[in-house]
Amino acid sequence: MSTFRNPVGPQPTNVYWRRRLIVGLGIVAVIVIILLIVFSPKGGTPTAIETTPANVPSSSAPPADDSADAPACAKDDVAVTALTDKKAYAEGELPQISFQIANTGDAACTVNAGSDVQVYTITSGDETIWTSTDCQSDPVAATAVLAAGEKTESQPFEWDRTRSSAKTCDDADLPKVTAKGATYRVAVAVDGIESAEDRAIILN
Repeated sequence: MSTFRNPVGPQPTNVYWRRRLIVGLGIVAVIVIILLIVFSPKGGTPTAIETTPANVPSSSAPPADDSADAPACAKDDVAVTALTDKKAYAEGELPQISFQIANTGDAACTVNAGSDVQVYTITSGDETIWTSTDCQSDPVAATAVLAAGEKTESQPFEWDRTRSSAKTCDDADLPKVTAKGATYRVAVAVDGIESAEDRAIILN
């Protein structure tokens, strides 16, 4: 008779079955953890400019063969909104910056949204702290077709808490900004269309 199906020992059979169940669940949990580690998506650390979206595709945008028929969006029918992943950041935490672009018109249209027409600006009071075009390299032109009323968001990138400079792009020469509760404001312009409001963030 199989001892697997009929455990033998000084204790009741249900005790052995309970132990086997616990061991089996433990093995399954270990396998699941290993699979999550192996197949979890890996996030890089993109540079601020190169990962500003080269394009702003929309999952519900018309297919490619329809896009040629969509006229250019009138500037009054496009709304740009500056986005950040948080309002306040702990010491050393880097803000994730992006934008939302929306077609507020009543028909599909095409909007220029490549990194070549994006300008991110971070200010403190009346002072400009950081501008994305200061050290921009290899900007990419791209267009997106937005259905009437459609909104879509760009891929976020990290601001490294430094001041930018048109004179140098060497990270070692770029000073860190003041933190400890300091407030900064993020604004975005896409193809000359500025965000209606800037986005306030606090750096600790």
